[in-house]
Amino acid sequence: MGDYEKDLAACLSDAGLSGETVSEAVRLCEAGRKEDLIRYLRVKRCSLIEELHESQKKIDRFDYMIRQTEKQIYKERRDQS
Repeated sequence: MGDYEKDLAACLSDAGLSGETVSEAVRLCEAGRKEDLIRYLRVKRCSLIEELHESQKKIDRFDYMIRQTEKQIYKERRDQS
């Protein structure tokens, strides 16, 4: 495995991809199938973006409930005055 392949493997591992995914990417690279590698990486990137969007929706729900709870506290304090 050359320097580029080692860098590719390290980068994908650092990104949290499975060993199987890393191995497939390195295999494509070593086989000289760079166009296929680019397509493969783009598909994996899209999957990560989907996960990001799902996580953002969850965070938005937390933010909503935090705001609602803060409003309740404000209202309760105002009503006590």
